[in-house]
Amino acid sequence: MLAIIKTGGKQYKVAEGDKIKVEKLEGEAGAKITFEEVLFVGDEKDAKIGAPFIKGAKVESTIVSQGRHKKVWGIKHKPKKRYKVKFGHKQLFTEVEITKIA
Repeated sequence: MLAIIKTGGKQYKVAEGDKIKVEKLEGEAGAKITFEEVLFVGDEKDAKIGAPFIKGAKVESTIVSQGRHKKVWGIKHKPKKRYKVKFGHKQLFTEVEITKIA
């Protein structure tokens, strides 16, 4: 059984047992989270496509950990003005494990 969910402005293709990293969600490790915005549910025999979401469909998951990605470097530069700034950013993420697609 496959599902496509929307969270944090992005879409993720998930199946039961998958571990995915999504944008930061509130909660401690071990907490349950339910994704209500389900765009697609199906397998080889049957498929349901939402317009834009499927009513009554839910994807249940458990928070595995909270963390930060590796640092990404960026540069601001204004030509002919002697202005150059280097900066770094670490994006926060939540790792979740999909437990049930209903």
